[in-house]
Amino acid sequence: TEYHIGGVILFSRNIESPEQVAALCESLQALSPGAPLLIAIDQEGGRVSRLPLPFTQFPPARTVGRCNSVPLTYSNTEAMSQELLAVGINMNFAPVLDIHTNPQNPVIGDRAFGSNPTLVSKHGMAVIAAMLDQRIIPCGKHFPGHGDTNVDSHFALPVIDHDVSHLDERELRPFAHAIENRLPCIMTAHICCRAFDPDLPASLSEKIVNGLLRKTMKFNGVVVTDDLEMKGITDQFSVPEATVKAVAAGSDLLLVCHSFDREIAAIEALDAAVSKGTISHGRLDQSLERLLFLKQHFILNRPKQDLQALRKTIGSPAHNTLVESIQQRGQG
Repeated sequence: TEYHIGGVILFSRNIESPEQVAALCESLQALSPGAPLLIAIDQEGGRVSRLPLPFTQFPPARTVGRCNSVPLTYSNTEAMSQELLAVGINMNFAPVLDIHTNPQNPVIGDRAFGSNPTLVSKHGMAVIAAMLDQRIIPCGKHFPGHGDTNVDSHFALPVIDHDVSHLDERELRPFAHAIENRLPCIMTAHICCRAFDPDLPASLSEKIVNGLLRKTMKFNGVVVTDDLEMKGITDQFSVPEATVKAVAAGSDLLLVCHSFDREIAAIEALDAAVSKGTISHGRLDQSLERLLFLKQHFILNRPKQDLQALRKTIGSPAHNTLVESIQQRGQG
């Protein structure tokens, strides 16, 4: 109410039960009557799942990819999206469009559909289509590709030294395919991709966000940063500095996921940058337009929460049977 934030992201620490999450989301939306909030989560399946039992425990992307069935991938995401909708979550930071290129990668691994760009593109698109059909906002991540790193950007800044032709052929292909097929939101990675920008992390790089993603790859949707409190950023920049750099680079939505003080400092730094003219009102208006389109298209005119429907949907026998069939087919 004081800072007029546009959205929240939920973590496991915010989750107690389906009824509690539904009440939390409803009370959050009531605090923003003028414009509905984006209420987001990282619900990929596998080890990146924020919703405990009785929510259905969906498998990781690698298990889904091993089944190599587009209808099964679609059904898995459809079921997951129905459970998110039932409690009032309207945005999911998924699918992972990274390719599992490097076996030493500590952060991607089984979060990727596989090591083949065609397979990742195909199943990433099935996830996006299922979310769009359920009116959940999908967000492909982590651009321009976190799969071929051997460092976790939560703890340090990974560096990628491949040339542009290699990146075009592999890491960028799933993103290019998704952009051509209506992906509305992309999350940038805290990685240094030297072929495109030798100095800055992708999430803060005007050359990568505005140059590669918007101009070269023709992406017109919402660009969201990964959490600006990750060490891949804070080893070099303060959160307020990173906030201003990210917006100047072309990002629309900034994640600051842990410290309340840093969240306030980020908002105040952005306000000061606009007052000084470091960031123009026109630059902010571009982001506002993209975010309002997202909210109008996906969130306005949603039906009210229905507790009876919630209890039938969350962890339903049909969803658990589906997960069992995926796990059986995707073993190995």
